[in-house]
Amino acid sequence: MIRRLKLASAVVAVVLTSTMLPSLDASGATTYRVSATFPATLSVNLPLLRLHFSAPTKANSLPPLIARPSLSTKWQQIGPNDVQAIAISSLKPLTTYTFMTPTEMRCTSSCRFSASRPRVASVSTNLTWEAQLLAELNYLPLTFTPATTQSNPSDQVNGTFTWAYPDLPATLSSQWRLGSDNAILRGAVMNFQSRLSLPTTGEADATTWSDLLNAVDAHHVDPASYNYVEVSMALPETLTLYVAGHTKFHALVNTGISVAPTAVGTYPVYVRYLTTTMSGTNPDGSHYSDPGIPWVSYFNGGDALHGFIRSTYGWPQSLGCVEMTFASAQTVFPFTPIGTLVTVHA
Repeated sequence: MIRRLKLASAVVAVVLTSTMLPSLDASGATTYRVSATFPATLSVNLPLLRLHFSAPTKANSLPPLIARPSLSTKWQQIGPNDVQAIAISSLKPLTTYTFMTPTEMRCTSSCRFSASRPRVASVSTNLTWEAQLLAELNYLPLTFTPATTQSNPSDQVNGTFTWAYPDLPATLSSQWRLGSDNAILRGAVMNFQSRLSLPTTGEADATTWSDLLNAVDAHHVDPASYNYVEVSMALPETLTLYVAGHTKFHALVNTGISVAPTAVGTYPVYVRYLTTTMSGTNPDGSHYSDPGIPWVSYFNGGDALHGFIRSTYGWPQSLGCVEMTFASAQTVFPFTPIGTLVTVHA
């Protein structure tokens, strides 16, 4: 009785194994069934896809994976029946790729994918790579040192970010978080977009990404210094301008009164005027229109750095703007291009 059970088990094992074997047709070609798995989104740190074959298969016997747009890939063995494809050229963020994914493979003296279907996957944005490129182009107050050799200057590699200006105040440096969307990164993107006449959204869309990669490969480094403006509402209220990490200028300013305060926070300059007319509504409901306001850099809604004639400076008098003398505004204005960060704090 025991011997019969053992024999039955052996027969079942043979049957199960035989169902996993590839089929052999009249021409002598061996056909393998193929199934695929995909990640939710494509990433430089993840395989593009994984294939499972109906029988043991060597990665080095496989034909190339076809991708559109073109992408250099290679197969890696991860099990007797399993391989994965990895990218060996850079994935372009915010790009959709189509992979001709095999469902069947036929082998004689060599192997070919005899049936396939298109599978589509997209690359999400990559804030760490974005920071690397901006640092390499001098748009960040940090430098990037690659840990490995880059085939192309724009390739994403592991490396180290270091503050280019160690004496920057904590009001700025405390906001940096690698891999996160933060004010420092957004301001740098806006500055880059402005210099290339792109919409200054502060978000790297597909066009911005393409231009970033091209700029790094062509070594089109930003020749300007990294600038930063800090406004303190502690009395007497002051503005400090930092240029390339050093205090360039210090002046008394006026911020918003209690019913129209200047918002606390860090904001990028988004539009500028040599001179403009400012108009709006006073707290009492009356209308104002002030022509000829000079050296204007808007950084948060209707709040701007600008010149304004007052009898005194250093305490709240405005409707939210940061006012200063005409001479001070003229000094500050050249150092506040689009994307320059302005921090207002108590």
